[in-house]
Amino acid sequence: MGAVTQRDLVINTLRMPARPHHRGRVARRRGARHAAGHEHRHDGSMTTVHANSPRDAFSRLETMVMMAAQHIPDKVIRQQLASAINIVVHCSRLNDGSRRVTAIGEVVGVENDRVQMRDIYEFERTGVGPRGKVLGRFRSTGARPACLDRLKAYGIHLPASIFHEEHEVKDR
Repeated sequence: MGAVTQRDLVINTLRMPARPHHRGRVARRRGARHAAGHEHRHDGSMTTVHANSPRDAFSRLETMVMMAAQHIPDKVIRQQLASAINIVVHCSRLNDGSRRVTAIGEVVGVENDRVQMRDIYEFERTGVGPRGKVLGRFRSTGARPACLDRLKAYGIHLPASIFHEEHEVKDR
């Protein structure tokens, strides 16, 4: 009986049929296929991956592609992912059980064989409300995403002020 490698498992996972309650896994497989060059490039693609931060999400995607495509040099995979992914939105389950966007980061390129990311928004906890809900504000870091000009070309105009605002999260 032959050994089953991690690479075999990843490839097998990429071929599994979709089931409604596994949409996240399907999206993750699609993202890995896309980054590995198995699908045509389409602007506006989305995928999900379990991670602890935007940077961690990118690292996990990089690892999945590396496992699935061992014949492609790490540097090339990193470059392709960095050119294919503009924004990473991180959602977390908070102590009160709610889910909330807690960070938005932008991929700005690769430097010294490391993917460079810039934080755009961060969720800042300020306390707990009377009903036990986590309170806080979603605040801009002041960084303006480089992809805004590209969005304008598609007819999406975002006011510059949203990159200098704080938004309170109220107890519901």
